[in-house]
Parts: sequence; C-alpha cells; structure tokens
Amino acid sequence: MRRRPTARGWALAAAGAVALQAGIGLGSLDLVRIGILLLAVPVTAFVAEIALDTVRGRRGLEVRREVTPDPVHAGQDADVRVDIVATDRSGRARLAGLRFSEQAAVELSGGRALRARVARRADHATVRYPVRTSERGRWPLGPLVVTRTDTFGVVRSRTTLGAESQVAVWPAVVALPAPSDVLVGEPDRVALGARTPSTDDANLRDYREGDDLRRVHWRSSARRGTMLVRSDERAGMRPVSVLHDLPVRTATTEWTISLAASIALAMLDSGHPVRLAAAGPPVGPGADAARGWGSYVHARQGPESRAALLDLTLDLVPARTSTEAEVALLDAVRMLDTSQAAGEIVVAVVGPLSPAGCGALAHVGDSAQGWAVVRADGRHASDARDAQHTATVLRRSGWRVAQATTGESLAECWLRLLGSAR
Repeated sequence: MRRRPTARGWALAAAGAVALQAGIGLGSLDLVRIGILLLAVPVTAFVAEIALDTVRGRRGLEVRREVTPDPVHAGQDADVRVDIVATDRSGRARLAGLRFSEQAAVELSGGRALRARVARRADHATVRYPVRTSERGRWPLGPLVVTRTDTFGVVRSRTTLGAESQVAVWPAVVALPAPSDVLVGEPDRVALGARTPSTDDANLRDYREGDDLRRVHWRSSARRGTMLVRSDERAGMRPVSVLHDLPVRTATTEWTISLAASIALAMLDSGHPVRLAAAGPPVGPGADAARGWGSYVHARQGPESRAALLDLTLDLVPARTSTEAEVALLDAVRMLDTSQAAGEIVVAVVGPLSPAGCGALAHVGDSAQGWAVVRADGRHASDARDAQHTATVLRRSGWRVAQATTGESLAECWLRLLGSAR
C-alpha cells in the first residue's frame, strides 16, 4: 500500500511549518499553537490510516471479474465487469469511501487509460469498461486498484484488491468457403485402405478412431470380421493436417497464424477431422497440446471443437532467428511424416524454404494430398524469388500451391489455393 499527503495535506503541513517558525521567531505563543495544530492534522490522519488498515486489512471485500467474451479474437472488443462486494459491516464502511481503477496490459488498453462506469449500492459496487484486443496471446488484467482518502482529505492511500486475471486472445480469423472437391470417393477409399463394400454394405465403411460407436453396424462387422460403421456424407471426409511455420517477424507470424487457423476452421466446418500444429516451440499452458500431432478435432464435438483448435495458437511465439525457424519446420515435417494418416490432406502455410525444407515437405506429398500457401514478405526481391522457387519445387512434387504476400486478404489467398492446379 502507498500513502501520501494530498495537495491539501501538503498545504496544511507547509502552513503549519511557516506558522510555527514565525511564532518562535516573533515570540508569539498563539502562532506556535496554530502551527502545531496545522501540522497535527496531516500527521494524525496519516497515523490513523496506518492503524485502520492494520486492523481491517483487506477483509470484508471480495472482487469478482468477468470478461465477455473470453476468449476473444484479436481486433475485437470485450466487456469487463468487476464486482466489489462487501461481506460484512466493516466492508460496507470501507466500500463507501473507495475509488476504483483497473490495470491492464497495453495489448488490451492500447496504452490509453481505461474509462470505466461505476455503479454503487450500499454493499456492492460494479465497475464496467471495454477493452480493445490488439494482439493474440494471454494478457493480464487487474488487479483492481483502490484509492481511499481520509475524512479531512489530507492523506490518500492506494492499494490493490483481488487477484489478477488473464484474457485469452485468439488470432483474427475470417470465414473461408469450404472446398468442394475433397469428399472421399471410390478412388480415395482405395488410397485410405478401405475395403470395397459389397452391395449389401454399400453404406458402410471401416471403423476409424473417433467414430461414434452408436453408428457401428454389428451384423456386418461380425460377418466381415472387422468393425464397420454406417457411412454418411461427413463420415467420408478425409482427415486434414494444417502445418504452419513461425517466422522471425511478429507481423508475419500473426498473419501466418491467422491464415492457418482460418483454413483449419473452414475444413472443420465442412466436416473434416482437423489437427493444427505450428513449426516452433510454443510456451505457456498450451505448449504440450500444441506440440502434439496425434489428436484430430471433430466437428461433431460441438462449439468446443473450434475452441480446441484456436487454443493451440495462444502460446505460440515467433522464432528468434531464421535458422531456428528452419530447424523447427524440419522437425515438424518429420513429426508429421511419422504420424500421418494414410490419404489425408496436408495444408502448409510456409515461407521460402531451403533445399532441405523443400525436400522434406515435398516428401510428405508421397502419401498425402498436399496443399501449400507459400508466403513472401515482399520486402526484398530475393524473398519473392525464393518463394517462387519453393512453389515450383512443391508443384513438381504434386502439391497444389498458391503464392501469397504477407498482409494480403486471407480469403483471396484461400480462393487462389482452391483454384490452383496440382
């Protein structure tokens, strides 16, 4: 807690000191008394504030903070509500004289003071204010800063109340159209290793991990000696892996993550099982999940499926050097190659690659349908040339490739990829 005199307190102390010195110099007992009295007011108030805070502490007040929506996408507004509730008589007495303010990360406040609306009742105060999210990540909010002034207005005390909260900010995403040419047909069933069904089993397919057991056709499964499930349009969707790198420049990383997340959501909404992974070392609570390649997210899991994909992006950070970014990408491609489901679609969002990176990613297309958005920053002529070379290598390896420039419309990049030739 910080305590300091107000302007009135400093004025009283200064006037008291002047009156005391004048009274001593002039030999005036009345001036000496006035000076002592003026000095005693701020000193007494200061001691009383210390004593009262020692007795009361922070008891009697509870703070509850709610952010809506949470998580929120970068670039969107969120509303914050802070409730300060007095739980006993001493809390109500303290609440009446408090002024409130909030602390927030610059990524939530934009560096500006937060303008809040305060509503008060006898035992309850509510602070409401909007925040504008500017960057993806987890950003601190709070604790609540409370200011109290004594009865005479000469000493101001400031302290924090309640705990700090974190606001999760997802990357900015756009709604992308679902591709129309990726349903599993008869040739794709061969690529996936599915058995050719008999006439009686025309609507059945082999069981795959994650399928609902209620859709298992037990009679046909017993006859064939393997588990079969009833097929439908969405059950025939290929699994999709979305891989993206984490370049050094923050702006490039954010654009890349936004495009990759938007693609993953578009594929998920069209019924594909999707997994999203970054070529880099994430930090924070979601680190272990973001490194894992084993789990697909299914649309049938409901709204939680979108949240599960977007949560993987919260703790990603740009690579520190270009070499680190390249090594991380090679590691991710090797992990993808070993965990890949047969016949899946791999969508890569990457920058210009070295010969080793081009070779590793091209090899993934041997057992998967490869799609790639090759990014150029547009800052140097060599950058565009290297991106063109990477795109050419991937096309010759059978990949569907579109070139893009950092910062351009995500929807245009996606439509260009959908319209590109293999």
